[in-house]
Amino acid sequence: MRILKIPMLVAVVLSISGLLVAKQNKYGVADVRKVTFSSSMRVGDVVLPQGDYEVRHVMEADNHMMMFKQLGKNKAAEARVPCKLVPLKAKAENDQVSYTVNAANERVLQVLRFSGDMAEHVF
Repeated sequence: MRILKIPMLVAVVLSISGLLVAKQNKYGVADVRKVTFSSSMRVGDVVLPQGDYEVRHVMEADNHMMMFKQLGKNKAAEARVPCKLVPLKAKAENDQVSYTVNAANERVLQVLRFSGDMAEHVF
């Protein structure tokens, strides 16, 4: 009975390790994250209202794309915008949203950085 416990423990540890590694893709970023905008934010050609969003990093051929979908709304706001991944020297320690303000006084998303990722998304 004891002989079976060790291989079983090794299998469980390997499975958990595999799941943790699978959360990040080969670019060092997670495929799905969540972000909260405290006020409306221009993302590409779309102005998203304040709220919580699911953000998906997807590849279309060689192009990196970010898909934003508002959470908790019947008619969810959505945006799709290309991004550039910029490698970080170390894993990001916290989430960060950087934006500029345009002439129309809109916040325009510039950079998203998520804790644990090895790259930031630049728009």
